Formats: sequence, structure tokens, C-alpha cells
Amino acid sequence: MDRVKEIVANINQGTPKPIYFLMGDEPYYIDKISKYIADNVLTEDEKGFNQMVLYGKDTSVDEVIANAKRFPMMAQHQVVIVKEAQHLSRSIENFNSYVENPQLSTILVICYKYKKLDKRKKLYKSVQKTGEIFESKKLYENQVSEWIRRTLSGKKYKISPKACMLLVEFLGTDLSKISNELDKLTLVIPAATEITPDLIEQHIGISKDFNNFELKKAIGEQNVRKATRIIDYFSQNPKDNPFVVTITLLNTFFTQLLQYHGLKDHSPNNVAKVLGVNPYFVNEFTVAAKNYPMKRVSAIISSLRQLDLKSKGVGASNMAQADLLKELLTKIV
Repeated sequence: MDRVKEIVANINQGTPKPIYFLMGDEPYYIDKISKYIADNVLTEDEKGFNQMVLYGKDTSVDEVIANAKRFPMMAQHQVVIVKEAQHLSRSIENFNSYVENPQLSTILVICYKYKKLDKRKKLYKSVQKTGEIFESKKLYENQVSEWIRRTLSGKKYKISPKACMLLVEFLGTDLSKISNELDKLTLVIPAATEITPDLIEQHIGISKDFNNFELKKAIGEQNVRKATRIIDYFSQNPKDNPFVVTITLLNTFFTQLLQYHGLKDHSPNNVAKVLGVNPYFVNEFTVAAKNYPMKRVSAIISSLRQLDLKSKGVGASNMAQADLLKELLTKIV
């Protein structure tokens, strides 16, 4: 986010680069930067003659270069945006001759999603010299909660750790999807409000009581009754609660619990740092460690791996999700 702010600041100061090569596995920031350039470099009157959007599927490197070499009409700059440029990957190095000597009145934006330039080749080095390379990396699941918190903080909102985890579980790591849901929340919730699981359930429809994090907590506490209710809910709503997500989260939890058992320092800050979790959730590991000794945790991890194979048809054919969930709970508790 800091890198994005730096790029935006340079544009706002009237010192845009002649080339922006936006690449990487996370399309969210590629779309954000290209849209900001499209919306803010030229006035509405200038855009008619001086702003062009091309698509990688329907164009060629030579055609892009030909358009980039044009001079602007009654404006200081022209903007050429190449969307879905990953479709030009086979000939992408052909941009090098233009990049080495770009038209300074043109701002060429190349949106190279899900791919990266080879840093050893000429084009990467040329863009570094004359333009701007931005690599948009996919966030790991444990980084998304912090991204949500920072994004909402910029809009004058707070969010509880549990609410963050609910969003990540339900929406995954797709920043565009998460951003859309956050926009919906901020439209209906007053600024300076803390977003809670109740608000998420009310406005997004994610159950605050029947989800994988509540299941994990119930299992850690050995609260069989609560865990059974959640399992039954999952069985009745399999599309919204895929088994692969449940078993992956539980495997991560028990793997972290195994790490917890091996720690000498069980202070909340150290546990949070080593396990890579929010300090808010450290107590769950403290409770679970009392209920599940190290040998038992190892056995559970082994059982979860076997059950994962069963869910994929290895050693069992066409097991219903309800049966898989019941066996999962039996193996653990």
C-alpha cells in the first residue's frame, strides 16, 4: 500500500513516468493504479483525443508502440492503457526498443496480470531506468486481516479481530472481492464505528455463530455440543461451507498447536509472533493445549491428512460431506 501511495503522489505532483509496468499475481492494485491514472492525469475534455484503452487479446506490441509514439492533441500528455497485457507475453520483450527511448509526452500503462517480467532480461532493466515497475504480490492469508484493518482505518473505521477472520474465511484472499464487501459495509455503517461479527452477519450474510472459526474454538475447548451443532449446519449448507476449507483450517490450527507445545516461552506476544496469529487468538491455543497433549495433537494431524485423502476419493469413494464431517469430529474429539 505504501508503494501505491508513492506512485499516486508522483502523479499528483505532475511528475508521472512515461511507462508504468504493473505486473503480478494480485490484480487488485494493478486495477487501482491503472484506474487512478485513467481518471486523474487528463481532464475530461482532454480524454476524448488523448486517452486510449487497448486489450492484450485484440492488439499487438507493434500496435501499442505505434499508438504510444503519437503526440498529444491540445494537452500535455496522452495516456495509453494496455489491459490484460499478459496475452502479449510471447512478444512482451519487443517493447524494449520503445522503452529504451519512450515518447515523453505519452504515459504508457501496461497491466500484466498474473505474470512477471524476467528480471534477467532487457525489458525489465529498461523499464527500471525509464519508467516504473510495480509488482503486485498476492497476500498470504495471515496478511489479509492486516490489509483489511489498514483499509478500514483509512476510511475512519475499526474492525474487531474476529470480524476480520470471518471476512477472510468467507471471502478468501481476493482483495477485489473483499474491497467490494467493505464498500458495502461503509455505505450503511456510520464512520468511526467498530465493525463486529454482528454487523457482518447483518449486512454481508456471514453467520457469526456457524463458521469454521467457531468450530475451531469449540473443538479447542472440547465443547462437543457446540461443535456438533456447527457440523450439522455445515452438512445442511455444504456449498457455503466446503469441506476442504474446514479441514485446511483445522490442520493449520493443530499444526500451530504442535508448535505451541514446543515453545518454552508461552507469553502472549511470543506465541503470537511465532505462530503468526493475532494476540487476540492466543488464548485459544492456551486452552486447547490443556485439552490436547502433544502426542494427541500429532495423532490428530495424521488423522486429518487421512481424512483429506478420503475427501479426494483415496481409500473411499463418494463420501458425503455430512459423513466426512462426522468422522472428522469423531477423530478429533
